[in-house]
Amino acid sequence: MFYNVENLFFPEDDSLKNDNEFTPDGVKYWSYYRYQTKLNKIAKTIIAVGEWNAPAIVGLCEVENIQCVNDLIYASPLTRYGYQGILIESGDRRGIDVAMIYRPDLFTVITQNALIINFPEENARPTRDILYVKGLVGNDTIHVFVNHWPSRYGGELVSRPKRNFAAKVLKSSIDSIQRIDSTARIVAMGDFNDHPTDESMSSILYAQKDKNNLKKDDLLNLTWQYEHKEGTHQYQGKWSILDQFIVNKQFLDSSSNLFTSESAMHIFKPDFLLSPDKNGMDNIPNRTYIGYKYNGGYSDHLPIYLDLFLKY
Repeated sequence: MFYNVENLFFPEDDSLKNDNEFTPDGVKYWSYYRYQTKLNKIAKTIIAVGEWNAPAIVGLCEVENIQCVNDLIYASPLTRYGYQGILIESGDRRGIDVAMIYRPDLFTVITQNALIINFPEENARPTRDILYVKGLVGNDTIHVFVNHWPSRYGGELVSRPKRNFAAKVLKSSIDSIQRIDSTARIVAMGDFNDHPTDESMSSILYAQKDKNNLKKDDLLNLTWQYEHKEGTHQYQGKWSILDQFIVNKQFLDSSSNLFTSESAMHIFKPDFLLSPDKNGMDNIPNRTYIGYKYNGGYSDHLPIYLDLFLKY
């Protein structure tokens, strides 16, 4: 599962981060009560995705620190599943990072590290790292990348080079793994802030649409099926599919013990994650804030999930 949880901040000021608005005295009056309410709603969503058998691996973005991760897995309804968490602090000025929680009864971590996005431009604003986790599902190894690429703030064209650079960093790491291990199973998930058709995804990462045309080390974007049909995020009345799953060709081999398929990726959109738009003409994500007004919802993104098939 992957979920952009929309500004999960711990309600205390961190002098090293630009997090003032998400404090009890900030402009959004972010309180411990609102924080705990949000944790419970994130937990509800994760549990609902698994239909009461919570997902083995959950990638998250817009999480401030490891305290938020720990509160989610130890002080919410998720506690019954025994999740463990990973978050590596990045240089993002707001302090919103990517994280991963996982069930150790279903997934065993071998190694973890951050792929740091060091933009070549002088004085470039730092962004979130890419979280890389290698682990075991049964006896099979999988490589997981959790992403939250630079936003479109300032305009898509102006911000495009930063997402293209992030794509190059991710592609380089994936290529390196596949050179070493031709049987590696790789999944990249995240809020890429680009569509499957954009340059970063289709040309640089080279995540393709049709599995029938894949060469040995090519990648498949499982989200193409939703392009121009459905979305995970709505902006100015238009749905977009910014949250995506990308897998390598090896992960699609149904003759292996662990595999997935084109039809195994889904957008999770139960009624409780949606609310009517201001015109009452469409349902939009039921978000925590609308501007500075507390809405009490879940997130401004819908989560996505991917079924993996394991042969015993």
